Amino acid sequence: MSKSIKLAILGLGTVGTGVINLINDNLDELKRRSGRDIIITEVGTRRQRDDIDTSIVQNDDLMAIASSDNVDIVVEVIGGTTFAKDLIIHAIKNGKHVVTANKALLAEHGNEIFALAEAHNVHVAYEAAVAGGIPIIKVMREALAANKIDWLAGIINGTGNFIMSEMRDKGRTFEDVLAEAQALGYAEADPTFDVEGIDAAHKLAILASIAFGIPLQFDKVYCEGITGITLQDVNYAEELGYRIKHLGFAVRRDSADSDSAGIELRVHPTLIPQDALLANVNGVKNAVLVNSHPLGQTLYCGDGAGAGATASAVMADVMDLVRILGNNGDAKANDDQSQGSHHVPHLAFMPEQLSNTPILRAEQMTTGYYLRVHAYDNPGVLADITRILSDAGINIDAILQKPAHKLGQVPVIILTLPVVENQMNLAIEKIEKLDAVTDKVVRIRLDELD
Repeated sequence: MSKSIKLAILGLGTVGTGVINLINDNLDELKRRSGRDIIITEVGTRRQRDDIDTSIVQNDDLMAIASSDNVDIVVEVIGGTTFAKDLIIHAIKNGKHVVTANKALLAEHGNEIFALAEAHNVHVAYEAAVAGGIPIIKVMREALAANKIDWLAGIINGTGNFIMSEMRDKGRTFEDVLAEAQALGYAEADPTFDVEGIDAAHKLAILASIAFGIPLQFDKVYCEGITGITLQDVNYAEELGYRIKHLGFAVRRDSADSDSAGIELRVHPTLIPQDALLANVNGVKNAVLVNSHPLGQTLYCGDGAGAGATASAVMADVMDLVRILGNNGDAKANDDQSQGSHHVPHLAFMPEQLSNTPILRAEQMTTGYYLRVHAYDNPGVLADITRILSDAGINIDAILQKPAHKLGQVPVIILTLPVVENQMNLAIEKIEKLDAVTDKVVRIRLDELD
C-alpha cells in the first residue's frame, strides 16, 4: 500500500492558511490525481491557532520542523531573505524537498540554493514565486522546452497594474490610487517594492534564467518604478494610440557586434499599442507574453496574488513532488528510481549547461521612446529638437504638439523608433540645453511587442 506524503507548512499567513484550506477542500481529488494521501503533519507558527486540526503539530521552532522525521516536503511561505534562506538550507541538508513562494530569496540566492539541492539529491519547487496562480514556471520549463525563447514581457506586479489601470480608466492621480491600493490590501504600508519595480525585478530574474538558461542575476536587472508617471502622460499616450503599463522585459539580442549582443533584463513603465494583448490586462491581474520559436507568441494571464491563486501554485508543486517520490517504497525517496534524471532541472537547463551570456547594461539596451518636452513657443524650437534627434541617428515615428500653456510653454510629445539608450541619453542632454526648453525631458520607453 502506498505510503502517505507528510507535509509541513512553515508560515500561517494568507498563503499558508490558503494551502491548508485547499488541501482540506480538495483532499479526495488530490489523492485521485497523485495516488497518495497528502497529510499535513506539522505547521510552523508563532502562536497557537484554534482553527488548525488537532492532529497537526503546531510548533514555533521552524528549524526543528525542517529536520523532522515526520516531514517529507517542507512548504516555506514565511518570506524574507535571511531566516527563510537559513531555513531552506537546513531543510535541504536534512534531505527534505522544498516548495517555496519566495521570489526575493530565489532571485538573490537561488543559485546557491539550487546547487545545494542538487548536491543533496532533493528538489526545490517554486511555481508560486512568479505570477501567483499562473503556471508560467511549468510552461517555460516544460511546455516550451523544445522552443527557443527570443523574448518575454510581463505584467508581474498586480499593485502596479492596478494603479496604471485606475489612472487610465478613471483619470485618477498616482497618489490617489496608491492610497486606495493600500486600503484594499493590494499594496503594503511601505509600497516601495511594488511601485519601484523591485518585486517585478525579482520575478523577472527568475523568468529570464529559465528562458535563456543563465544563472540568476537579480543585481543586473535594470529597474524603474511608476512613481514619476503622471496623468498627463497617460492621457497623451492614449491620444497617440498607446497605453502605459509597468512591464518586465527579458530580451535576447543576437548581434555580430559583441558590444551589443547579450540579454536585456529591464523593468520600467512602457508605452504599448492599445490593441496589444498585454494592454488589455487590467486591475490586479498578471500576464506574461512569451515569444518563442517555432511556437510564436503565447499569453498566460490570471490572478498574480491572493490566498487561492498562490495556494494553487504551491499545491501544483507539491503534487509534482508527490509523483516524483513515487507510489511505492520509502517516502523519503532517496533511491535512483524516485530521484532520477526525469526530473526537470531547477532552471530548465542542466546545471552544467547554464550559459554565461552577458547581461547588457542600461546604456546598451534598445527600445523606442516617448519624449515629452516643454519649451517656449518660439520659432524654430521644434526644428532644433528634431535636428538634434536626427543628428543622433534617432528616427521619429510621431509628433504631437499641444496648445501653449498660459506661461507660453508648449508641450511637444515625440515618439521614436527603437534606438540604443546611450544615443538617446546624449540627445536628451543636448535638448535640455536649448534656451527655449524649460524643464527636464520626460521619457518613457516604448515597445510595439512584435
